[in-house]
Amino acid sequence: MERITRLLAKLKSDSLPLEDLTRQVWPLAVGKIIAGHTQYASLVRRTLVIEVEDAIWRKQLTSITPDILRKIATLIGPGLVTDLEFRVAPLRMRPRKERPLPLFDSGDEAQRIADPIFRRLYTADRQRRTSNAA
Repeated sequence: MERITRLLAKLKSDSLPLEDLTRQVWPLAVGKIIAGHTQYASLVRRTLVIEVEDAIWRKQLTSITPDILRKIATLIGPGLVTDLEFRVAPLRMRPRKERPLPLFDSGDEAQRIADPIFRRLYTADRQRRTSNAA
């Protein structure tokens, strides 16, 4: 929490426009989970416009709007944001980390099973099936 206060003090002292300040504060005000399902759209007068994935998220966030507004007020100051508007908009896909595909199968496929118990069950079942087939 101490780092957040320092960050906010720095943001305020750098005299950022209010829109940029609210854009930076949104994830801090709602947390990682909600921020992952929402996206900052704009600040219109004193209303913060947020895009959400679907109507369910809009309904849930609308119900906790007073709590979010209180949190924003504690972070950037009272009266700067007085309302929240949630709009349903498909979220833009974030870039995914690309993993190289294996060029060939190296070794036993059972080694890719992380859980040792399931790995043992898999190999025992595979051995039973191959011995029955022969």
